[in-house]
Amino acid sequence: MSAGRDRVEATLDRLVDASVLERLQISLAALVFAIIVGAVLVFVSGLIVDCPDPFLSLPGVGGACYNPFEVYWTMITGSFGSLTALGRTLQETTLLLFTGLSVAVAFRAGLFNIGTQGQMILGALGAALTALWLGELVPESLLGALIVIPAGVVVGAVIGGLWGMLPGLMKAYADAHEVITTIMLNFIAMGIAFWLVQNHVGNLESDSVLTHTIPDVAQLSPTIGGTRFSLWALLAALAAAIGIYVLYDRTILGYELRTSGLQEAAAEYGGVNAKRNIVTSMTLSGALGGIAGSIYVLMVQYRWQDGIPPLGFDGIAVSILAGNNPIGVIPAAVLFGAMQSGSVALNLTLGVPPELVEVLRGLIILFIAMPEFFRMIGKRYGYGSDPLATDGGENV
Repeated sequence: MSAGRDRVEATLDRLVDASVLERLQISLAALVFAIIVGAVLVFVSGLIVDCPDPFLSLPGVGGACYNPFEVYWTMITGSFGSLTALGRTLQETTLLLFTGLSVAVAFRAGLFNIGTQGQMILGALGAALTALWLGELVPESLLGALIVIPAGVVVGAVIGGLWGMLPGLMKAYADAHEVITTIMLNFIAMGIAFWLVQNHVGNLESDSVLTHTIPDVAQLSPTIGGTRFSLWALLAALAAAIGIYVLYDRTILGYELRTSGLQEAAAEYGGVNAKRNIVTSMTLSGALGGIAGSIYVLMVQYRWQDGIPPLGFDGIAVSILAGNNPIGVIPAAVLFGAMQSGSVALNLTLGVPPELVEVLRGLIILFIAMPEFFRMIGKRYGYGSDPLATDGGENV
């Protein structure tokens, strides 16, 4: 038992102290392994379904309906094979950048924000109502767009930030665990938004729970392949990633935010107001979730509608895959965006069941994210050289 525990602890030490290059190699190896396991599952799944034209016939077994090579190639071309596919991938990437950054900001401060989805939902509703109100007051011109769109984003950020501040206050001053409070606040946010739109601020003439469509002046115009993707939104997300990296790794405030969540007692001893910084971290995290909701309304849906995709929960996996590094969130969001876009093409083109598509996506996410997840756990519980020391410019 002792030997096994020693091996586990040695592995955690090794993961925590791994260099950026070593972690990249681990992620690539995990990706290759996930692809191989996924190919086997695709092949076996094709043996138990009926199809008129199997790609391979096996004596005594029957026909194999799904070609793993064709499945993966379709996912790639469905993500990058045309301007429309590229636009769809970049649309998903933009939204996942904001939700991934939202989760990463909290993780970097030693906090777990599972409430990005609720912050996104309320931020989206705030942006939609702002666009509907201001859109009627400004001219249908570039000047009007420069007023309405930033206003919608700001309102979404403020509402998301205030919703994120609530679990921060409860964590700092009542020692309520943020995982529980943020999960509960997700359901509360969904209920509030649904009730408001259904009974007060929505399109009451519709059978669905939704608002009116926002004016054209408030819509971020498509830029690639006619897909609802805006290059300006992507550039803003990239700027946010760089800005958060600089804040947390190159400023005194960022260091205080990290230490307040990781070592509250030590931070207080050093003269840092740890409670205030915990609230600040959760507020910033919530604001990024609210911005994600704003962009979803202004760029994709053009209204608030019940059933917003679970991008907030996807952001958790994006952040873990990135090692909670704001710069690492960029390639992680691209990978997740490509998988989402390619999965849609896979279902439409080859008729592969959506359940199998979700299994393939889940395998890739699981295999790539788990090493970083265990590294994060090890870092949190003091394994490795120094839990507060930087490692290639990043912390938990």
